Amino acid sequence: MSAARRRITGAYECARIQTLIAFTYRTDYLFNLVGLLLQVYLLRVVWTSVYGHRVSVAGVTLPTQIAYATLGTLQYWLFNPWGFSMIPERVRTGKIGVDLVRPVPFLHQIVSSQIGLTVGLAPFALVALPFAVLLGRAAGPASTGAGAVYLLSLVFGYLLTILLASIVGMMSFWTTEVSGTFMMYRMVSQFFSGALVPLWFMPGWLADLTHVLPFQATTYSPLAIYLGRVHGGALVTTLAVQVLWIGLAWLALRLTWARALHRVVVQGG
Repeated sequence: MSAARRRITGAYECARIQTLIAFTYRTDYLFNLVGLLLQVYLLRVVWTSVYGHRVSVAGVTLPTQIAYATLGTLQYWLFNPWGFSMIPERVRTGKIGVDLVRPVPFLHQIVSSQIGLTVGLAPFALVALPFAVLLGRAAGPASTGAGAVYLLSLVFGYLLTILLASIVGMMSFWTTEVSGTFMMYRMVSQFFSGALVPLWFMPGWLADLTHVLPFQATTYSPLAIYLGRVHGGALVTTLAVQVLWIGLAWLALRLTWARALHRVVVQGG
């Protein structure tokens, strides 16, 4: 078996194992799903109250805003589970020592495992999607083409999310406690990604700041495409920006890993 084939097979096994782990803790994810459905319902109540009897706010109709809020919530829940990086646990328990001698490079193991976790969570998100559309009265995609490009942009946003989370996870090589860092990252990324408030409702200066950060490419960009807020040349630019951030994030992760590798001290395991 060639080295490339071994790596692909190993990466697949990492993803498959993580998917099985997700299904093992079904009760935990069931409660998370209930919380997600409640959040979707409350978003509808809040935005309906905000709009009142107005047809639109800042040119955005209520069904459009509900679609953005509900889909954004589903995306963020699927892309950012609470344990969104597996690196700290591997370092803390000393399992990193085993990971380093595996035929699959460590970074590939992390990315593959995160994909496997998402696959395990996907059925729960699919259950919540009809709930969001029917109960939330969310608007559908602006067009068939917008729906197709949305899926492509969603993949780009997901890859960028994994890379950014992995970079933050590398902090565990410099400090033994990263929960505070993770919490700060989640708050910052959720806000600047547009998962809480759409960029079109932000003040001009804040929206401009958001556009120069990578987070908006994870959530806002796919949803803006889905709702038809981005089209024509801007559509190509949006996808290109996502690809650019993916390349920069991957480069930053490789450089961070090169530095972190020299700090590995296995304790426990």
